[in-house]
Amino acid sequence: MTTLLEVDSISVSFDGFKAINNLSLTIPETGLRAIIGPNGAGKTTFMDIVTGKTRPDSGRVLWGQGGMDLVGMSESRIARLGLGRKFQRPTVFEAQTVAENLDMALRNARNPLAVLLARRTDGDRARIAALAEEIGLLHHLGRRAGELSHGQKQWLEIGMLLAQDPRLMLVDEPAAGMTVAEREHTTDLLRRAARTRAVVVVEHDMEFVRRLECRVTVLHEGRVLAEGSLDHVTGNQDVIDVYLGR
Repeated sequence: MTTLLEVDSISVSFDGFKAINNLSLTIPETGLRAIIGPNGAGKTTFMDIVTGKTRPDSGRVLWGQGGMDLVGMSESRIARLGLGRKFQRPTVFEAQTVAENLDMALRNARNPLAVLLARRTDGDRARIAALAEEIGLLHHLGRRAGELSHGQKQWLEIGMLLAQDPRLMLVDEPAAGMTVAEREHTTDLLRRAARTRAVVVVEHDMEFVRRLECRVTVLHEGRVLAEGSLDHVTGNQDVIDVYLGR
């Protein structure tokens, strides 16, 4: 399968602490990947580097078939290339409705007033309805986002990410704080999204990772410790020693 993202020998230090240490990994064009590891393993820093929030001290982040190096690019330019990120805490516009949130994402706008004053086309309405159905919020389009449950807010933010049609979605701990039913729906949502794009999930919950049924990368001290199926990596003695055995 064609590689979409290649992280090549990336390193970065903060105040003498090496958060990422010669990290290399590849992400194919479609499919799910889970990234796990103990606190301080470099999971968040990895996402920060890929999205342009943090610049590495050395190494390359290569994107697409042309191997464009993302290092040094602005966060906004990287986002326009097709990298979307969802943080652990939902960042929706709580005073606006579900439909208005999805509309803002479709228009790639961050000014709620501008979106509210804009006129939606029939195509916009159809796309918003399709997204709402995909994330399970079709019957909540008129509700303010602030009235949604924690899980529903997570789905809305995933929907806002999907509205931007990214080629790669980076999703940080999507199952945190969810009920069992919400977690099941989130699993299904991410698996469907991964049919047409790459989806990378950073997660601590091993049961949730198991439900994703995907390749797993274990980070430790800023580098890849093990990679493979969940059964493969959880049977690795090094993984047991530094992560699962804690």
